[in-house]
Parts: sequence; C-alpha cells; structure tokens
Amino acid sequence: MTVFRLTTQAYCKMLLHAAKYPHCAVNGILVAERHKRKEGQPVLFVDCVPFFHGTLALAPMLEVALTLVDSWCKENNYVIAGYYQANERMKDSSPNQVAEKVASRIAESFSDAALIMVDNHKFTMDCEEQSIVVYEHHENKWRCKDPNTDFCEDWSEVQRITTCLLDGKSYDSLVDFDNHMDDLRNDWTNPEINKAVLHFC
Repeated sequence: MTVFRLTTQAYCKMLLHAAKYPHCAVNGILVAERHKRKEGQPVLFVDCVPFFHGTLALAPMLEVALTLVDSWCKENNYVIAGYYQANERMKDSSPNQVAEKVASRIAESFSDAALIMVDNHKFTMDCEEQSIVVYEHHENKWRCKDPNTDFCEDWSEVQRITTCLLDGKSYDSLVDFDNHMDDLRNDWTNPEINKAVLHFC
C-alpha cells in the first residue's frame, strides 16, 4: 500500500484551480521529487500543474501539456507522479474515463501514481474538511484509499493557508494551460501563487 502526502503548495493550487472555475470540470497533474524512495517511504507531491478547464478530453492539447511539463520536470529534478480532476457536478467526485485513462498512462512510467478527485461537496471557503478523494493503482484498477487518512503534510497549516488564499481571491491569478495557450506570457508554473503560499507559511 502506497502512502501519499501533499505539500501545502500542491493542495492549494489544486483547490484554487477548482475555485477559479466552479462551473467547469478542471484537471491537472501532480509532481514528486525524482529520487529513489526507500521501502515504505511516502510519495510526496511537491507541486501541481493546472491543465485545463471545461474540455478535458482534447488529446492533442493533453500531449502538448504533458510534453512541456515532462521537460520542466527533468530540469527541476521532478517526476510526473499523479493526476487530479474536479468534476463539473457538485455531487460527483468519481473518476470518469478521462481521469482513469490519463492516470493509468502516468502509472506506466511511475508505478506509485495517484489519482486524486476533488470532492466538490466538501469544498468550502473555510476548508473545514480535506476536500479530496485519493485513488491508487492496484491490479490494473483504481481503488479508493481510506477517506479518513490525512493526505496533507500538516493539515492545520494547509487549512489556514488555503482559507487565506481563497479569501484573498488568489485563484483569479492562477494560470492553467488553457490560459497559457491563450497568451504564452501566462506562466503555468504559477510563481505568484507559490510566492503567496510561502508568504503565508
């Protein structure tokens, strides 16, 4: 059984992406540091890269995004290690075909990959509860991990910072790949958000 942990930065960006487009489905990928993990050591998602809002299944765009992120990962000693998605409907937090397909592709090159769904139903401005459902790849199927597990490095810290960022409407400045394709000056690594997270830390 793989143990997964998210840094504050990875968790915040995922939720800010969902908050920016509450009327749309959104997706993106999670990255971990590229190093040999010891037996039983958790997979730590250090960052997330927001991909699209609205139409998630455009294969050519997905290829371009994955290729760009893969190069960026190599430069920064990261590896693509997970996929996240928030569905359009409030009560729907189950992975669909797109989510499973992309996550399975990631699992081909990173065996301990995770598929994370944002639970829209639990997602509130004061972040009282962890708003994610985590799946791991086991015997060619995506299985849900225990929802009572704490997936964040420091939940009270994550809760405080996510609430501050949502209150300050930081999601307005979040850049995903759709925004980047509209104007290449938009930086999908989101240095502004990273800076804001550090500031609140």
